[in-house]
Amino acid sequence: MVVSNGTATLSLTLAAVGIEPGDEVIVPALSFVATAAAPMHLLAVPVFVAIDPDTFNMTPAVVEAAMARVRAIVVVHLHGLPADMDEINAVARRHGLPVVEDAAQAHNAHYRGRPAGAIGTIGTLSLNVSKNLATCGEGCLVTTDDEGLARRVAPLRQFGELSGTGTPRTYIPHMLGWNNKPHAIQPAFTRSQLRRFPADLLRRERNIRPFLDRIADLPGFLATHPLLDQHILRFRGDPAAFGLDDRYMGPVRAEVQRALRAEGVPATPYQSMPLPTQHMFRAAHGFDAWLWRLAGTRTQPGGPDAFPAVFRVIEDSFATQEAHLHPDAGPLLAHYASAFEKVWQNRDDLTRLATALTYTPPWE
Repeated sequence: MVVSNGTATLSLTLAAVGIEPGDEVIVPALSFVATAAAPMHLLAVPVFVAIDPDTFNMTPAVVEAAMARVRAIVVVHLHGLPADMDEINAVARRHGLPVVEDAAQAHNAHYRGRPAGAIGTIGTLSLNVSKNLATCGEGCLVTTDDEGLARRVAPLRQFGELSGTGTPRTYIPHMLGWNNKPHAIQPAFTRSQLRRFPADLLRRERNIRPFLDRIADLPGFLATHPLLDQHILRFRGDPAAFGLDDRYMGPVRAEVQRALRAEGVPATPYQSMPLPTQHMFRAAHGFDAWLWRLAGTRTQPGGPDAFPAVFRVIEDSFATQEAHLHPDAGPLLAHYASAFEKVWQNRDDLTRLATALTYTPPWE
C-alpha cells in the first residue's frame, strides 16, 4: 500500500495497531525527528531508549528495560543497518506489543535472510527522493502480512472511508482518518524504479566497494558496518589514530570534516543532538505540551548521562549523505577516496589544529 509520505505512514501504522492518546511508544534516541513525532500526532508519548554505539540501533535489553505503560515499539534500521529483530520481537511478544518497523533508510537491507520492513508487525519504507528507492518527491510503502491491519490502514489514509479496487467511492467516513493518499504519479514512478532497482544495486556495489576498501586502509576513519546499499555512509573519527585521547574526539571530527569539505566531500553531521533534547520534545507550550503533564507520564531524560552512546556517536562521527546512491557515482566516490587519503596524509596538521581548536559540541 502506498501513502503520501513516511511521517504520515508512521502515524497511520501506529493508529492501525491501536495506539491511543496517552499511550507510550518506544522510539530510539537517535533517529530522524519523524520517528518520535509520529506518536505525538496521535497524542501518544514517545519513550526514548538508548542505542548500541556500534549499530546505532536500539537493543532488546533497552526495550525490555523501558516497559511500563508501553503499547508499541518503533524500531528504526538506521542508515540501513538492521536492528536485532528476532530478540526485539521476542520481547514484544512477551508483553503483547506490536512492532512497527521504520525502514525508511533500509530498502534492500536484510536481517538473517529476511528483508527489513517485513519482520515486525507492520513496516514502513519511505520513498522520499533522497532514499535508496525513490519516487518523485514523497511517498511511502506499508508492508504487513496481517490482513486486518491492512484493512485498517487503508481507510485511515483517506478520511476514514471504506473502499476497494473497482468500488465506487461513497465519501462516507466510518472512522476519523487523514488525507494521506498518494498522487497517482508517485506509485507509477515507484513501479518504474522497482523494475530498475536490482540493476542499480549491482552498479552501486561496483562503485561503493572500491571506495570503502580504500577508506579501510586509513586507520583514522572507521566506516561503520559498510553495507553496500546503506542509505547513509557514516564514518567515525578515531582520536587515538591521531595520537590523541578521547577528549579530542569532537575536535578531531570537526577538523576532519572541515578538511574533507575543503576537498569537495559533503561531510556533514547526521543529527546534531539526540531526539529527547530537541525543543519539540521538551516544549512547555503548544499542541503537544500537555503530553508531558499527563498523570503517570515519566520524565524524559535527555542529557549525556542518560544517553552516553548517542552523544558519543554525534560527537565523533560524520556522514557523506546520499551521494553514493546514484548508480553512476563511481568517479565521484573515487574523488572522495582520494580526498580521505589526502586528509590522512596531513594528519599531523589536523592534530595540531584539533588540539588548538576552541570547540563547541554540535548539540550546544
